[in-house]
Amino acid sequence: MFKKHARTIVAAGLAGSVAMVAAFDASAQERVRWKMQSTWASNLPALGTSGVRFSDRVSQMSGGNFEVKFHEPNALVPSLEAFDAVSKGSIDAAWTTPGYHTGKLGKAISFFTAVPFGPQINEYLAWRWFGGGQELLEEKFYGPRGVTSLISFCISPETSGWFKEEITNPTEQLKGLKMRFFGLGALVMQKMGVNTQLLAGGDIFPALEKGAIDATEFSMPITDIAYGFHQIATYNYFPGWHQQVSCSELLMNKEKWEALPDAYQAMAMAAAREQISYTYAETEAKNPGAMQEMQDKHGVIVKRWDDETLAILERAWLEVIAEESAADPLFKEVADHYLAYRKDFRIWGDAQSLKGTYQ
Repeated sequence: MFKKHARTIVAAGLAGSVAMVAAFDASAQERVRWKMQSTWASNLPALGTSGVRFSDRVSQMSGGNFEVKFHEPNALVPSLEAFDAVSKGSIDAAWTTPGYHTGKLGKAISFFTAVPFGPQINEYLAWRWFGGGQELLEEKFYGPRGVTSLISFCISPETSGWFKEEITNPTEQLKGLKMRFFGLGALVMQKMGVNTQLLAGGDIFPALEKGAIDATEFSMPITDIAYGFHQIATYNYFPGWHQQVSCSELLMNKEKWEALPDAYQAMAMAAAREQISYTYAETEAKNPGAMQEMQDKHGVIVKRWDDETLAILERAWLEVIAEESAADPLFKEVADHYLAYRKDFRIWGDAQSLKGTYQ
């Protein structure tokens, strides 16, 4: 696999359309009220706050005539059941991520949040928007179930684990460990002998505290501090090999989306795209300080997986691709599509790859 492309923030022009989506008389527009449940609390940095910003932006652009009301996790339906609720139309939308729908849609859906040893934000959005990834998502997963989606925000690479003890021998110490792990990365950890569980963010700390799980990964320093994982697990491991970028979604009932006036659809698209660039830049700006706080104030010991361990994890990922593709035709179709795009991207990615020195 080629060297990782230097990380770039989405082109600044992405958000430029937000200031003026269309010239219209706000007072003459149809009044529409949507209920949107978030998977993340409104005060959770980036993951939740981006949803609040999205709702506020839509209201601002529509003069208050199009309201997408933010509801806290579990306020309307259990967080991991939002997909069914949107599909049935009992709620209009969800601020969520595709990887939380694996119980309903299968393992392949996780490609549409993040991919182990995969692209950073530039390449990932290129695949989704210009390489056919979004069309594949709609055709194979969402359209037949009466939903549709917009990429709603993207965040920095994640931490790859919080552990109570230092991991000096991963091939032995990971075996039998009970760990919260997300998406395709969970399949890799299972190959390493880990017993993985998918838990919503708010359920992780109690599970760690009670011993239901031994370790966890969730997101980035700014969010992990908010959840207090450092109070139980001292060792925090990097890099986020399983999620070099994570992109989430505004999941919407398809019939209700198509019934919106064109101007409101344009506002929702513009507000979502603004959150992609804004939230990614926000997480990049704030995570360095959060890491420093973790170490200086909370005594967190930051560790980095050595190259040998990363190579073992990458080999496990390649085995996962082969095994899951053999067992599941849909997984194979999505994996083949993604890998073919990466192959085409490689001439550009290799040419531009540069290891930063931060001198």
